[in-house]
Amino acid sequence: MLKNKETQSKRMSIIESVSNTLIGLLTSFCIQLVIYPALNIQVNISQNIIITFVFFIVSVVRSYLVRRFFNNFKLK
Repeated sequence: MLKNKETQSKRMSIIESVSNTLIGLLTSFCIQLVIYPALNIQVNISQNIIITFVFFIVSVVRSYLVRRFFNNFKLK
């Protein structure tokens, strides 16, 4: 747990962001395997992997930037 003026390092921020997002990636991929057919959306496995990967990259960047923003916000 972070104390008053301690912040998370940039390295730990990216490790946390990637770890959190990897869990989301696996969850998302599995859900898409069920949801797309249920909604009659024709997507093959390769397309599903590409879609999941794009969302993964966006999610890592978003998570990292939000984490860094709040770490910097706490210091001021």
